[in-house]
Formats: sequence, structure tokens, C-alpha cells
Amino acid sequence: MLQKNSKLGLTINEITIGEKIHITEKIEDRDLLLYLGLTNDSNPLYIQHDYAAMTPFQKPIVPTIMLNGIITSAVSKYIPGPGARIIEQHLKYLGPLYHYELFDTLLEVTAVNKYENTITVSVHSYNEQKQLVIEGMLLVTPPLAL
Repeated sequence: MLQKNSKLGLTINEITIGEKIHITEKIEDRDLLLYLGLTNDSNPLYIQHDYAAMTPFQKPIVPTIMLNGIITSAVSKYIPGPGARIIEQHLKYLGPLYHYELFDTLLEVTAVNKYENTITVSVHSYNEQKQLVIEGMLLVTPPLAL
């Protein structure tokens, strides 16, 4: 429930092209186990060291949808913030992120469409070695002014 003193994110009239947010998350065992438990996902590539060692990855990787969750959470928290909704997303997963690695993401507003009440947000995410692991775009509806 939205309380009187709860703050909504930026409305379409408050957002400008070029606004950016940089977030960094470290993926810990606790995060992975919570995700895998909630989704009942038992993919050995995510949790079994012996299996992962036989793959090109050589060790367990973080599920891509979990990384997607970090990105979408940043939209809900920061750009444009509470009350926003992602209506379209196009993401390319270019490489793996391994357990315990830092996940750096840059979100940038690249277009504002006041007529349709949408913004386009570019996504660039990197692993600890500064290799691009995710790139793409999100189409987002900012919160409406109440």
C-alpha cells in the first residue's frame, strides 16, 4: 500500500536523456540459493562444480534471469524509480558471471517519449574483468503523477 509519505519515482516530465545510474552487486551463495529455491531450478550449470568443470565455463555460473532481476530492480529503485513498469526488454547475454563476482551495471536514459509516457533505457553490465556480459535496452513507463 502506498502511504502518504511514500515517494514515487520520476515522472515523464522529470526525466531527461542522459540520466544514468551505476550499480554494483556481488553475487553470494545466499543469493543463489534463495533464487534456486524460489524457482525450483536445479540446473547443474548453476550449482554443481563437477558438472560445470566439464563445460566451457569451467565453474558454476550465475543464472541469467537472476542478473535480469538485479537490472529490473534498479529500474524500480532508481531510474525512474518506484511506480515504474518495464513493458519491453531486449537483453543479450554475452558472457557468464561466476559465483562471488561483482556485477557492475550502467543504466542510461537514451530516449524520452512524453506522448506515449515511455522512456528507453540502455543496459550495459560487466563482470569483474570489465568484460561486457549483458547489453540491451528496456522500454519503461515511469510512474504517473498522482
